[in-house]
Amino acid sequence: MKKYQIIELSAEQHHAGSKAVQDIFEVAKSLGYESQIIRTATNTDSLWGKIRRQILFFIDWLTLYFSITPNSLALIQHPYHHRQLIRHWVLNQLKKNKKVKFISFVHDVEELRKSLYNTYYEKEFNFMLSIADSIIVHNNIMKSFFIKKGIPESKLISLKIFDYLIDKQSSVSKAVFERSISIAGNLDIKKSAYIAQLGTLDITIHLYGPNFSHSLEKYKTIQYHGSFPASDIPNQLNSGFGLVWDGNSIDTCSGDFGEYLQYNNPHKLSLYLASGIPVIIWDKAAEAGFVKENHIGVCVSSLSELKNKLEQVSEYHYQEMIKNVAHISGLLHQGEYTKRAIKLAENLF
Repeated sequence: MKKYQIIELSAEQHHAGSKAVQDIFEVAKSLGYESQIIRTATNTDSLWGKIRRQILFFIDWLTLYFSITPNSLALIQHPYHHRQLIRHWVLNQLKKNKKVKFISFVHDVEELRKSLYNTYYEKEFNFMLSIADSIIVHNNIMKSFFIKKGIPESKLISLKIFDYLIDKQSSVSKAVFERSISIAGNLDIKKSAYIAQLGTLDITIHLYGPNFSHSLEKYKTIQYHGSFPASDIPNQLNSGFGLVWDGNSIDTCSGDFGEYLQYNNPHKLSLYLASGIPVIIWDKAAEAGFVKENHIGVCVSSLSELKNKLEQVSEYHYQEMIKNVAHISGLLHQGEYTKRAIKLAENLF
């Protein structure tokens, strides 16, 4: 069976976008999936920019239809965040006329994340369900959501955790024992209000990423180290624990982004583990089970517990977690979770 992956690339940056999307693209290539490229002409929102995008979408989707052979297999990453001329028509025709089977790899479910959910994402989600022959979801909790939507469990595959590919020539240094936490990612306190409250915690906190608020500089316990690209940040995280938390409060993961942790695999978790450090995670997060089962971190219900929880971690206990993290880290670097999920999806046909 001929295998394809349909991937959207920026014509300006020659890249698939986020680290997670790009990594799945690379893993699929290694598994023999021929790339069918849909180009985004420009990211500008001018009238001419929008027209250029749609013209290119029309050309690429039509070309794709004639390029894909009958009775083949196609991998698609969902959701698409922008309307694309004739996309739905082409995918429907591939399924109807060429008997193409589709594997849908889910990145986000906006109905669960809520903040961006609208009529467009509702239609996009339902369209994905209508064409997918197999769906790779984040974890078993997200799988349950799809089952409630009427999708047979036999069509659903749990990824378990997102991989985090690292160049073979790169080396991640062994983590240093420290009763501190690191947070890497968007530091915008309007999006993640809990960050503004971190200064009240009596522990050392290392911050990495864009949109750092200078109002946090008054706290001696908070150290800002700058912003780094996805390829370099694993080299910066080399001590203590990585924090997997989101939302409006340090007391619990509340708000749309915080509550979403009950369903999704945060890519931040993969980053910390790929960097070689154990994690602190909300005990109601979907991935808390993964952390417990693999003994790679500590679960807390509130960040106010952190100081006491960290004081209970001995250097010996920390080193044991580091060994477990090293095992998971090696799998993430090689894309093993993605490979496993795609192969399971293939076995359904």
